[in-house]
Order: sequence, then structure tokens, then C-alpha cells
Amino acid sequence: MIKKLTEYDFPADLKIMDEKELELLAIQIREFLIDKVSKTGGHIASNLGVVELTIALHKVFDSPKDKIVWDVGHQAYVHKILTGRAEGFDHLRQFGGMSGFPKAKESEHDVFDTGHSTTSISAAMGMAAARDIKGENFDVIAVIGDGSLTGGMAYEAMDNLGFKKNKMIIILNDNGMSISKNVGGISRYLGSIRTSHGYLNAKKFLKGKMDNEKGVGHSIAQGLASFKNDIKYTIMDNPGVFFENLGITYFGPVDGHDIKQVVAALEKAKTLNEPVVIHCLTKKGKGYTNAEKMPRKFHGIGPFDPETGDPIKKSDKPSFSRVMGEHLLEMAKKDEKIVAITAAMGEATGLKDYSIEIPERYFDVGIAEEHGVTFAAGLAKEGLKPMVCIYSSFLQRAYDQLLEDVCLQNLHVVFLLDRAGVVGADGETHHGIFDLSYLNTMPNMKVLVPKDAKELKEMMDWAKDQDGPVAIRYPRGEADNSDEELSDDFEPGSRRVFEGEGIEVWGLGKMYPMAEKVRDLLNSKGFDCGLVDVTCEKPLDITPYKDINARYVITIEDNVISGGFGDHLANRLNDEHCHVIRFGWPDEFIEHGSYDELADKYGLTPEKITSKVLRFIKSDLEKDGIKIGKKEDPQ
Repeated sequence: MIKKLTEYDFPADLKIMDEKELELLAIQIREFLIDKVSKTGGHIASNLGVVELTIALHKVFDSPKDKIVWDVGHQAYVHKILTGRAEGFDHLRQFGGMSGFPKAKESEHDVFDTGHSTTSISAAMGMAAARDIKGENFDVIAVIGDGSLTGGMAYEAMDNLGFKKNKMIIILNDNGMSISKNVGGISRYLGSIRTSHGYLNAKKFLKGKMDNEKGVGHSIAQGLASFKNDIKYTIMDNPGVFFENLGITYFGPVDGHDIKQVVAALEKAKTLNEPVVIHCLTKKGKGYTNAEKMPRKFHGIGPFDPETGDPIKKSDKPSFSRVMGEHLLEMAKKDEKIVAITAAMGEATGLKDYSIEIPERYFDVGIAEEHGVTFAAGLAKEGLKPMVCIYSSFLQRAYDQLLEDVCLQNLHVVFLLDRAGVVGADGETHHGIFDLSYLNTMPNMKVLVPKDAKELKEMMDWAKDQDGPVAIRYPRGEADNSDEELSDDFEPGSRRVFEGEGIEVWGLGKMYPMAEKVRDLLNSKGFDCGLVDVTCEKPLDITPYKDINARYVITIEDNVISGGFGDHLANRLNDEHCHVIRFGWPDEFIEHGSYDELADKYGLTPEKITSKVLRFIKSDLEKDGIKIGKKEDPQ
């Protein structure tokens, strides 16, 4: 009898379910996912594609004793269901609710926190090596998508694994795509395997022969095994040879939606005392027509109508991503030196139309941010104007390339950093709250921060003709003022909006509207508060301060306080005898949740900022008896 998913004792119940029950469970899980994710939003297509694969994994292995490491982790929803967390889907990716990625603090079955790609094989190999050193006995499995094989870290891990020969299993979940269309030689290679019939038929024939010859002599068995290896090197498409040349035994391809096939492959791999890769062919969005037709749209999506697939919440305002993409296309049509680069995020960063209209100057390097940045440096060295369009949190993967290959040579590369600041439901691994802190440390780097669409476009126009590297970081979500006429004389810096006496607020980019509200609240408490609009974080323009010499300067930024704009300004004003009261995100990883919920928790609302400022000033006044402001002192 079929139970509700919340009523099973998972993963234990999987062990006693027969093949038919497992197939019915797969259908039930898909219906559950579509229903729940349509309400909360999330990564639906990737999870629909791994239902049978995940069932097979938990059927064969004993989690958490056996370690399953999910690359990226956005495809781990089924894993969460099968480890007893179905009830958590009512609050998936919501503040205080279950994460959309594996989190060890959430469950012992989540053995490694993930969120960025190409890490699973390295982490799993580390666990396998630790097991061997300690003389323990358990299996380690890394599940990695074909899109992640565009990233170099996966190959570094496989090269090391093939040499060290630790027993572990790599599941290659091959659905033919990542977020953007897969690119590169590896994608073509895997594509040839998907369509290879010769090898599959020959392998099936050999398996049948060997299975039937139960009493075959040792020498004949060795001969058949040798013949099998020869076939791998003579069939036109040569599937698996790449992995076996690295020293990793290859099984496949297998139908990733056939539980019986996947279980058989896993059971066989489990018996081998060596590294094995199992190549599973799956379909992203499997079982939900809308997701199958539009897997990129349903990779990560907000709440939607499960019948039509249409988003429930629509906005008339363009996103910052769309504004950037449209304006970059206009710029590139006028300037043939402009080149766009992305790392498997073309559509997500707004470059879809650009890729169609100017394909010869569009480069998707795959999930290879390090290569993308140094590739851009090479373009700049030859006089082109590379524009690197990438998520803020993903640029962290290319820190050394930014510093050594771009900044050291003062090359003119423009970095357009999408999703800067807190981004909401994806949580710790996707918040872009560290970029100001590390970009601040890089000589020659200029850092611009727009508050709206108009400033973003003006900054892009300004940046394309500068010398040296420029980073423009902008938030996720809607962009105001997209239709306003652009200024011909835009110059980034710090602009005084209101004068004050003794106290002022400096708002950076997205946080400028909050700075306006804080100023209004402080004025209502008896202060004459100034206001400064900051559009350039580096080099920092402190001209407005020199005009006023305030005793208290309040800074508000969508970045961690440590090493950010407030720290930068405080260092510059160190000899000015003023107090810089800094507001931003604390020195910790910020969980998932809406911006408003997180801002309230961490004291980044206008009311909480004002309250803290008043407490600080009151304490300072009581300490040395100084009065400030043209109105009455705060009570």
C-alpha cells in the first residue's frame, strides 16, 4: 500500500521495497516535488531528472555510514525526501526552513556542504583516503553532473584518484546540459557516447557470453576480458576510454531512469576495490512536460503554476541582469572591440540575445571561472575589451587569476558582477557579500556600485574606456529607472545630497535608499543629518567628508562589514577624529531567507540602524559631554 512520503521510514523502507514499489515511489516523488516546489520555488528540473538514480543509491548503499557527496547540491531534493525530510518541503528555502542544498547541520545524511560545482570528486576522494588510513569500511560515492565536467577541478581530482586508486564510485549524471547549454570538447565527447550503439551492443553481447560460460577456464576468461578492452579502443566512439586512461574503471552508459539498471551497476561497482565511474543518462525535468520542454527555465524558478508552468509573481520592472545584457549588446554593436564572457551562466546573466546576435564575440567557457578570467586577460592583452559577466559568489573561484593575471598587469578587463549582496533563498553559498572585501585588496582594481538601472548603464559606458580592471557589482532583482536618459558626463565617486551638522549617512549602491530612510529617522530625533550617495567604492572619494568634517559617519553596505566599504572609509578617515559607525553583514555565513527577513535578523532595517546609532551617540555624549546637531539632543 502506498503511503504518504511523510509516513515512510526512509531510508530503511527502501531496503524492503520491490522493483514495482520503487517504480511507483518514483512517480509519487515526482508528483510531490512538482506540488511543493511550485509553491516555494527552487531547483525543480535537475531534481526531476535524478529520481530513479537517487532511489537506486539509497537502495544499494547505507547512508549515512556510506557517504554520498552531491556536486553543487541543487539536485539533492530527492535525497532529502529519502532521508526522512519530506515534511521540510513546506518551508523549502524559506527563512528558518530547510535549505535547498545539502547541509550537515540539517542532517547526518548530508555528509558535505555544497553549493558550487566541481567539488564532489575531490571531497569524496578525501573521505575515501581518510577511511583507508583509519582502516574503516564504508563506501564513498560522488554524484556529479556532466555540466560540472567543464570545470578543471573535477579533472584534477580524477587525475589524482586514478593514480592513488582509492576505492570510490563516481556517478556521472549526464543530462546533456548545465544551466546554460553545455560547451566544449567534453560535452561533444559525452554526446558521442550517448548516441553510440556499437559499443553498447558489443558490450551486451560480451556480457551475455561471459555470463553463460560459468565454467570457463582462467585463460579463456582472461582472453575475453582482453577482447573486451580491445573493443573499447576500436569502436568508433570509444566511450569510457577517457576515464580508463586516467585509471578509473568505466561502466555505462546506463539508463538513469531504469532503477533496475542503475541498481545493477551500483552493486557491481560496489564489489570492486578500485575507483569506478558509472555513466548514467538522464533527462532534466523528467516526468513534468513543462520542465522537459524548458529545462533552463525550470533549473531554478520561483513559485509557479504547476499546470501552465508560468511564474505566479510577475514584475513589470526589468531585472539588473536584463538591463546589463541589453545595454552590453547595444555597446557591442557600436564597439567591435567588446567581447562578452560567461561561465555557463549566459541566460542567467542576461546574455541570451547577445549570444544570438554577436556569437563571434560571445564566449561561454563552461563552469571554469579561473580559465574565464585569464582568458579575458589574454583578450585584453591583445587590445580587446572583455566584459566578464559572472555571479559575485562564483568569481571567488578565480581570486588568484584576478590578482595575478589581471590586476598585476593592470589589464583592461571589466567584471560585471551579478547577484552581489544577499540574494535570498539560495543561502550561504550564493550570497555575494564578500566581493568588496577581497576586491578592495587588489591594486589597480576599480570598484563601482550602482543603485539603479540608469547608474548601471552609465557605469558600463564609463568602464569600457578606462585603463586597467574595473568591477561593477549589482544586486539580484528589479532595477529602477531603466528608462531614464543617461548622463553624458557621469563620473563615479561620492556625491553629497544633503548637508548636515556633525552627523551624516553614507549609502553605497543598493543601500542608498536605506540611507535616506535612516537620515529621515535621525532628523526626526533632533539631528541635522547629512547624506552622501556613494557610487565608487575604490578608489574611495572622501571629498564630501572634507567639506563637513562630521564627528559621526554612518556607512551602510550590502557586504560583510569586515574589509568592506565601512572599513575602507574608516581607514581613510583614521586621522580625522571621527567615529565611523559601520552597518553591513556580520563576519559569518548568512543563511537563506528573504532579504527583509535577513535584514531584520541582522539589524539592517532603517529602524534598527537608527536605534543602534542613537545608543552609540548617547554613550559618546555622556562620556565627554559634547553636544551635536542644531536641534535638541537625543533622549
